[in-house]
Amino acid sequence: MSTLILSPNIPNGDDFYAKLLNVHEGLSKEQSDALNARLILLLSNHIGNIDILEQALIVAKTAGRTS
Repeated sequence: MSTLILSPNIPNGDDFYAKLLNVHEGLSKEQSDALNARLILLLSNHIGNIDILEQALIVAKTAGRTS
């Protein structure tokens, strides 16, 4: 079983984050949500490993919980 990488793994991560924010510039909330959905599906297809994707779903869901 593969393990989801949770430590920083993107060279120049701040630059990528800025690009991610920039691509949303000028979009409505609905357009931004649709862009996020397309990006998630594209990257999920690229990853192609259901074990990793399931781990990511769990981490993403629990990461925002405060209690």
